[in-house]
Amino acid sequence: MNTTPSNKIHFGHSPDPDDAFMFYAIANQKIDTAGFEIEHVVEDIESLNHRAIRGELEATAVSVHAYGHVSDQYAIMRSGASVGEGYGPVVVSANPLSIKDLETKTIAVPGMLTTAYLVLKLCLHDFRTVVVPFDQIMDHVFEEKADAGVIIHEGQLTYEDRHLYKVLDLGAWWFSETKLPLPLGIDVIRKDLGFDKMKALARVFRESIIYSLEHRKEALEYALPFGRGISRTDEDRFVAMYVNDFTRDIGERGEAAIRELLNRGVKTGVLAKKVAPEFVG
Repeated sequence: MNTTPSNKIHFGHSPDPDDAFMFYAIANQKIDTAGFEIEHVVEDIESLNHRAIRGELEATAVSVHAYGHVSDQYAIMRSGASVGEGYGPVVVSANPLSIKDLETKTIAVPGMLTTAYLVLKLCLHDFRTVVVPFDQIMDHVFEEKADAGVIIHEGQLTYEDRHLYKVLDLGAWWFSETKLPLPLGIDVIRKDLGFDKMKALARVFRESIIYSLEHRKEALEYALPFGRGISRTDEDRFVAMYVNDFTRDIGERGEAAIRELLNRGVKTGVLAKKVAPEFVG
């Protein structure tokens, strides 16, 4: 673990419009950062998951699945969660398939530590997996290098433009099983910073999110280049999907959903041990 004695914070987040939207106020000095010098570490979520396992970043976005492996080092910030209420990552194919068909197919996933992989495992149990960078999965499926693929981020809105078929919405499946929202990503903070710093940084991040929500037009303008060519309308839709009331504060239903997801991961054998999530903020 790399310990940073100063107020410099390496904060990891993904190169996506919803994360960029949340960090707009911090990146553009729109709020008081409480003396923290925040350096942005922008990498895909699976890379951030692995960096969290190594304890490299003081704060970072991670998949809820990955939190099951890093809960000894990190606590969850109450703000910043990406949660879908009845929707989530989409499994797509180049040819029409049924959900049952998927159990005999090769499915491209954006990483073995992603929540999308965990939920797919809870749903299907048995399938063949190939790991593909999240922003290449639609191409991989379109070119029939895999039978199907799990689409995260803005591809959930644009897969039909590539003439791909939706086989399964993992968020809808999860809601039908649990009547809970699907918590996909969270932001965590390293516990060795100490409670006071943890609480202060969590407050700064929450204020950044609130600022963006209250100055939506300018925050969306900042986030647009992170959308990999999607339209302003689709970007607005995507940000609205994953920067919502749960993002302001995870709340009791969000906490319950995280616990349920992690508990099911243990029961299914994807996670090795039961996890009691810690929250700060």
